[in-house]
Amino acid sequence: MKNILFEHPALEELFSIRNYSGAAKILLEEQKKSWTGLAKNYNFLNSVKVKTFQFPGFTIKAQYNSGRIKSTSAKVDEKSIGERKCFLCADNLFAEQKAIKYENDFLILVNPFPIFPEHFTIPHKDHVPQRIKESFGKMLLFSKDFSEYVIIYNGPECGASAPDHLHFQAGSKNYLPIYDEFHSIKNEYGEPLIERDSLIVNGIDDGLRKIISIETTEIKTAEKVFYLFYDIYSKISNNQSEPLLNILSLYERDYGWRVLIFLREKHRPSHYFVEGENRILVSPAAVDLGGICILPLEEDFVKVTKEKTEEVFKEVSLSKEQFEFIKAELKKILQKL
Repeated sequence: MKNILFEHPALEELFSIRNYSGAAKILLEEQKKSWTGLAKNYNFLNSVKVKTFQFPGFTIKAQYNSGRIKSTSAKVDEKSIGERKCFLCADNLFAEQKAIKYENDFLILVNPFPIFPEHFTIPHKDHVPQRIKESFGKMLLFSKDFSEYVIIYNGPECGASAPDHLHFQAGSKNYLPIYDEFHSIKNEYGEPLIERDSLIVNGIDDGLRKIISIETTEIKTAEKVFYLFYDIYSKISNNQSEPLLNILSLYERDYGWRVLIFLREKHRPSHYFVEGENRILVSPAAVDLGGICILPLEEDFVKVTKEKTEEVFKEVSLSKEQFEFIKAELKKILQKL
C-alpha cells in the first residue's frame, strides 16, 4: 500500500472522541487546497442545474451533474469488472488522494465526483465484495460516528459502480429531500409493522418507491430487525449475490437511528437501454431514491419530465405484490418480538 494516510495535528483529539465528522471535514478542506481537480468539481456544485418535480407529499429533484458520468454509465458485468483496476483499492487511488483510517478495516476518502456539498467514500481496506449482510452493523456505527452525514449503501446490482469492493458513502445531512419529508411520507403512505417506545418499523409505498423504515434507539435492535427483513426478502429474490436494495442511514443523538431500505425490481430502467431520442442515461441508486435523481448528460436533463421520472422509479422498484408479502411476513415476526 502506498503512503496515502492523511496527517493533521487535530486528528488525534477528534479520533479520541470518535468525532469522525470533524476529521472528515478537515480532510475535505485540505484536499481542496492540494488537489486542483477536486476543488474544481466541488466548485461546480455551486452552479449545478436542478429541476424540482412535486408529487403528493414529496419531491424528486433532477440534478444535472456531468461529473457523475463514469458512475452512472459504469459497466458492472463480471467481464468488465475483471478487466479494470479497482479504483477503491489503495494502490489505485488518484495520486493526490489521501485517506483517514477508520478503526482497522475501513478508509475515509473524499469523493472526487461529488453530489453533496460534503461527499465521502468509505471503502474497506481490502478488496472484498460489496455485501451488506455481514456489514450492516458497521453501517450503523458509521451513522453514529459520522452523525453530521447520511450514510449510503448501494447494492452490487443497484447502483454501486464498484460491486467488487465493499464501500459506503457519506453525504451532507438533510441534503436529500426524503429526510425532510420522511414523517409526512410515513404518515401518508406508511403501514406500521410494529410501534414501541424504542422501535418503529414501517412499510412505505408512496407510489414511486417501496421502503422499509427502521427507527430505533438501540443498535442491536436495528440489526435484528434488518436481518429478519433480509431473510424474508432473500426467500423471494432471484438475485444470487444479495437481494436488490439500497440503504440510507442517519443517526440523531436524541432519537437514535433512522434507516430507510429501498426495495428493487431491477438495476436499471428501460430508458437506460433504448436507442435514439427516448434514451435517458439514468441509473437510480440510493441518492436518486432519496430524492436527488442524477443526470450526467445535459440533453437528458433538458428532456426529463415528472412523468419520465415517475416511470423510471416505478420500473426499478419492487412490485406491489412482493412488497405486500414482505410487509405481512415481517409484521408477523415483529409482533412476536
